[in-house]
Amino acid sequence: MNKDTEIDMKEVELNELDPEKQPMTGDGQAPGGEKNGSVKLKVPDDEVTFTGLSKEELMKVAGTPGWVRTRWVLLVLFWLGWIGMLAGAIVIIVQAPRCKSIPEMNWWNEGPLYQITDLEAFSEGLKGVEGKLDDINQLKVKSLVIGPLHIVYANEKMTLDLQKISPVFGNAEDLDSLLKAAHKKSISVVLDLTPNYEGNPVWFDEKDRKEIMEKVKAAAEYWLEKGVDGIKISDLGIASTSPDWAKLRMAVQGNGTDDTKKRALMGVVNSISANEVSQLVNVSGVDLILSDLLSRNTGGKERIRDLETLHSEQRKIGWGLGAAQKDHLSKRATTRGLIRLYQLLLFTLPGTPVFTYGDEIGLQANQMSNKTNQTREAPKMVWNVEKEETDGAKSNHTEYAEIRKWFRSLSDLRGKERSLLHGDYYSLYSSATSLSFLRVWDQSKRYITAVNWGDGPELLKLNLAPTEGVELPETAKVKLSTDQEFEVDSTVHLKDLTLKAGQALLLQFPYTG
Repeated sequence: MNKDTEIDMKEVELNELDPEKQPMTGDGQAPGGEKNGSVKLKVPDDEVTFTGLSKEELMKVAGTPGWVRTRWVLLVLFWLGWIGMLAGAIVIIVQAPRCKSIPEMNWWNEGPLYQITDLEAFSEGLKGVEGKLDDINQLKVKSLVIGPLHIVYANEKMTLDLQKISPVFGNAEDLDSLLKAAHKKSISVVLDLTPNYEGNPVWFDEKDRKEIMEKVKAAAEYWLEKGVDGIKISDLGIASTSPDWAKLRMAVQGNGTDDTKKRALMGVVNSISANEVSQLVNVSGVDLILSDLLSRNTGGKERIRDLETLHSEQRKIGWGLGAAQKDHLSKRATTRGLIRLYQLLLFTLPGTPVFTYGDEIGLQANQMSNKTNQTREAPKMVWNVEKEETDGAKSNHTEYAEIRKWFRSLSDLRGKERSLLHGDYYSLYSSATSLSFLRVWDQSKRYITAVNWGDGPELLKLNLAPTEGVELPETAKVKLSTDQEFEVDSTVHLKDLTLKAGQALLLQFPYTG
């Protein structure tokens, strides 16, 4: 090949170079027109593709000793981990504390019972009661106990008509309307069928009691059929000795089935001991007994003794201060501070709290009495206590509103806390004018009630030793206090707890295992 031919071949190769490889011109452009700085990548015509191992190759590798050992190690680790987690779960389940079964609770155990012993004084008869259901419902009341409403003249058996409502209180249609309205708000209604409620004895003469019991049984069946949820009678000790007592029980308690709401038979007793109350619970078979023990036994040691006797029957025991005699709380709790104290005590006792209308505001009982028949004029209920007054009643309304707020907080707390609603009871301290006890339920918060209704300060030396597996801590938190000396949520030492005259505390501490 000659020299000219070699030169021509070089020119052809240069012209075939990529524009990126060609020399730049004076204006900064490549011969192909591309500007200086642009970059182009040449992608091979044949793309490189990844091809995995074939089945034969994989099987050949998988069978090597190293991979076999690796698979066995991973398999053993997986099952060891799974078995370890299963064993750990079993240990946790076995060692975890067992939750106690919730005891059977009926509607008369779930909230306070509210007695309306005089419908006229409360709110002008049955229609008035229906109009006040919203106010009652705010108190977390679960049951109304109304009446007696039937027609009878004092000590005149021939005038007794247990199936007719006295026109003074309304009529059967008014009661029916009240029942429907109350049930819509989940409030049960108990009717008092005490025969001779205007006179004495309440069951008339002994020779008449069989006949009277038959009338009460017939009336109970009649009113239960109308929608009443329970029957209340006074002087249970006498009534339960009647040969026909079992028939009355069957009329009230035997009407329900497992699918229907239970009916309550409630009895009232006065002037008997706690041991006799306990015996009567079992002998009579009533669902709830209301006694006058708190009103009659005013010493702390006596009250604690009664509580220790009856706490195991708490779902059948009603507690009131004056309620058994249809009196108001203010008759025995003569100051605003004592009213708040006894409200706290009643809401935390092992049993059902029972109040008379007006107790939620500390309504003052009338002290006037008629010397001929010893009947008292019932105090008129005061409404709209939260409303501001411009006259001399302003101070009373303010006090009424504060007491009502306190009552509502106690009622709300009892309904939420299992320890207060159905918890176990343990005595901690008692003296002539004070007492303290503990309420606990399983793993729920624990509560200590401490009250001093005396005229002077009291050092409560609480029993801090473990009681049946329940150990008190050194300190507890103030949940509720009747005055401002103990601030809510503050901490108090239990070893030397001192209460002033008329002071009450509800203390709380957690379950610690």
